Amino acid sequence: MIRTPLRPLARILEARQKGENPDAIERENTRIRHEQMRDSSRQRAEGRLLVLGVFFFCAFAVVGARMGVMATTDPTEPRAAAPGSVISATRADIVDRNGNLLATNFETHALYAQPHHMIDPERAAKKLMKVFPDLDEERLIRDFTGKRKFLWIRKKISPEQMQAVHEIGEPGLLFAPRDMRLYPNGTLAAHIMGGASFGKEGVHGAEVIGVAGVEKYFDTYLRDPANGNKPLELSLDMTVQAASERILYGGMKLMNAKGATSVLMDIHTGEVISAVSLPSFDPNDRPHVAVKGDASDSPLFNRSVQGVYELGSVFKIFAAAQAIDLGLVNADTVIDTSGPMKVGGFKIGEFNGKNYGKQSVTGIIVHSSNRGSGRLALQIGSERQQAFLKSLGFFEPTPFEIVEASGGQPLLPKRWEELSSVTISYGHGLSSSPMHLAAGYAAIANGGLKVLPTLVKQNGPKMGERLMSERAAADARMMLRKVVTEGTASFGEVPGYHVGGKTGTADKPGPRGGYLEDKVINTFASIFPITDPKYVLILTLDEPVETSGEKPRRTAGWTAVPVAAEMIRRIAPLLGLRPTVEPDSVAGITLSSSN
Repeated sequence: MIRTPLRPLARILEARQKGENPDAIERENTRIRHEQMRDSSRQRAEGRLLVLGVFFFCAFAVVGARMGVMATTDPTEPRAAAPGSVISATRADIVDRNGNLLATNFETHALYAQPHHMIDPERAAKKLMKVFPDLDEERLIRDFTGKRKFLWIRKKISPEQMQAVHEIGEPGLLFAPRDMRLYPNGTLAAHIMGGASFGKEGVHGAEVIGVAGVEKYFDTYLRDPANGNKPLELSLDMTVQAASERILYGGMKLMNAKGATSVLMDIHTGEVISAVSLPSFDPNDRPHVAVKGDASDSPLFNRSVQGVYELGSVFKIFAAAQAIDLGLVNADTVIDTSGPMKVGGFKIGEFNGKNYGKQSVTGIIVHSSNRGSGRLALQIGSERQQAFLKSLGFFEPTPFEIVEASGGQPLLPKRWEELSSVTISYGHGLSSSPMHLAAGYAAIANGGLKVLPTLVKQNGPKMGERLMSERAAADARMMLRKVVTEGTASFGEVPGYHVGGKTGTADKPGPRGGYLEDKVINTFASIFPITDPKYVLILTLDEPVETSGEKPRRTAGWTAVPVAAEMIRRIAPLLGLRPTVEPDSVAGITLSSSN
């Protein structure tokens, strides 16, 4: 800033020439300078006041907005900051193939105590006993009056229980928010769902983790916030699953069976539409794992993947299909099934000592001849038989997406000799699960292509390598159809749906080796409709016995087959399959015309 002199020389000289007082010029310039300084100070002060006013306006606006937000939200108790990781309770829903809810989260509370904040611990313990009668009153009083400063009382409580505890009025009884896993359909698909429990826990939240079934297998996906809580879509159809469970339970009781299982699979995609294991449980209240006795006695035991048994004559179709595929025989090739037949020093017999004589390959399957299947196996040879069964998936656990499936390891013979080849051809000497069998029959049903069972909804066919020729698969399906129309599965016919299948009755192995007397595992492996295959249904009963006749009957034709037929009759319409109606004879009908 350039300042003007108070006594400029030019004006002083001019004033002196005119006889004026030069001091007046200095006083005038001083006045003007002071006025300029005053105006500058005023402008600076006004600017500062403006900035300060804007600041205060913004501050009051922020405070007012925050107060408005707080006034419109629910009040919550402030939380004390504490070090440690944040517990995430986020978990995605699980739905069936049609979007129906199978599992979701439900807001609830846990109950905990801080005894050092209690006013009357003994009164609190007695009041709690009225709300939770199963608690130990003596232990509660001991915990409340001891040195403990924190203890959980209940990990999950209902709204009614929460209100009852609140009315006790004890400041040392507090509630912790929880997200628990809820299965709205109860026992439906319990073995598939598995169940969930709490992982990390705190008074402000708890981590929900899967403990079994699909919940544990897909635990990482279900807990990942990056998925945007997108539900996990399963291949199950809740309606078909419910109908299957109801029918299988009725059949199990009717046939006096210890347990039962069924698997319904789409032969083109490998999707498992329903998988039932009985007895069952409620995943909302999952029972504890049994530590004693036979694992199969526990309701947690999933028979569809963990039930590894010799499944009997249902394996005979694999021997026939492979022999036809190798060009060793055709469906009409005649084979002598007469005895005696010895392999490795052991006699190979037929059911009830029957002798079927000379039979075609089709007749061997229709009459379920052990010796006929054994002679086909001898032609195939051990190495080729092993390779074929391995390609069908009978050497490893199924890749089914529940954690229990990994425990379903098939039991193979230590030394695969001629005797093993013969017995395995009719379902003895190799133990597998119904899920393995479903995958094997699916390859026959879809024309010879490998398919893997899956629990995840697919967008289209997911078939793999070719395992047998289309001709061999077609001949095998024709044989399975004749088993229903002419053979051991006559009770399996369902009008309009052309069922084909094979029965299997296998002696049940004992816990210490050998076989149990009068106790069997019965299986019916079916394909429907056999004329245009869509689905495979495997149904197995554990220790069934049909008692409507004079003598008890334990074969699959009398036990598993009628239950499977009823299941197909009920679920086929639910699957969108229209029955094929065969026209009645027109004999005796007279056509006439009218004017």
